[in-house]
Amino acid sequence: MTEIDPMQGLVSRQIIIRQTGGPEALELVEAIARTPAAGEVVIKAEAIGVGWPDILIRRGSYRWMPPLPASPGSDLSGHIVAVGAGVDEKLLGQPVLVTARELSVRGGCYADYIVVPGSAPFLLPDHADLDEAVCLPNYQVAWNLVHEAVTGRPITSVFVNGIAGGVGSGVVQLAKAAGITVFGSVSTSERAQFARQLGADHVLDRRTENVVKRVLEITGGEGVDLVLDHVGGAAFSSLIGMLAKWGTIVSYNTAEGLPQDNLLAALRAHGARCPSIRIFEMHLYDDDRENRRRTMEQVIRSWVAGEIVPVISARLPLERAAEAHAKIESGDTFGKVVLKPSLRDGNAEQALKPVNMSSGIR
Repeated sequence: MTEIDPMQGLVSRQIIIRQTGGPEALELVEAIARTPAAGEVVIKAEAIGVGWPDILIRRGSYRWMPPLPASPGSDLSGHIVAVGAGVDEKLLGQPVLVTARELSVRGGCYADYIVVPGSAPFLLPDHADLDEAVCLPNYQVAWNLVHEAVTGRPITSVFVNGIAGGVGSGVVQLAKAAGITVFGSVSTSERAQFARQLGADHVLDRRTENVVKRVLEITGGEGVDLVLDHVGGAAFSSLIGMLAKWGTIVSYNTAEGLPQDNLLAALRAHGARCPSIRIFEMHLYDDDRENRRRTMEQVIRSWVAGEIVPVISARLPLERAAEAHAKIESGDTFGKVVLKPSLRDGNAEQALKPVNMSSGIR
């Protein structure tokens, strides 16, 4: 191992869960950072992404639940500060992105320092904005939803249920770049304005509008080719009514739980349009490292080229992870929520300031 003075007796804070539950189940602990074994690297966190998989781990309902006590966190950006035997020392100081999709156990990124296999990180340019970088795994999901989840028929229109979230905002940018007309639903006027700034063509307020009826009105009764939904729940089956002929709903999460009605009956009620429902999960690539990394590297290239601009809703100190979870669960976010280990509670104003959408690494 290459000896790095900062690693000697270095204390690393970490958020853990001893028992599943609400945001209060998140506990801040301290431990001596582990030195890297052969083939491993130590990464000092600059930014940590907060997302629904973290919340599901905290609740205990994640299908790929790590054993307790567990640390949430699927995405982290930072710098390599130590390397184990067999790892090129030139990587020291290298800015990188880590996603738990490249690790053997889901979660683990809510920490000041993490130790991962040297083959796991994605290398980033020296001038990379690491706050933006930690948002890119959402774009990996969005890329697959737009370009690979439905094949065989051209997609000219898409409806995103909850368009202002981390994945939804990525879908807007990628879909517009592909020439697709974008519809979406929001729950506040602020989120509607945000979605329009991203480039969405038709933004509907689900509090005051019948979104299915409005989509059909706007499209002259034809509907949309693709519906992307991460909500599920009681209203899921109603989305079938806005599909065009051969249209598809792609469910990529169920934040409000599984639908309880008869989905086959709901599909048959619109049988003349031959609608379909598909499930998408990034776990499709769990045993397909080549294509999993290919799509992530493609997203990184698009970001470096300025073709996509990740949007950050809030920056919070690591110790306020519970607040970050509560914000996401309340629906009171747009873009990505990021934990910043370098921030402290005294920097709350700075932490909560949304990023300028025109910022980037270009």
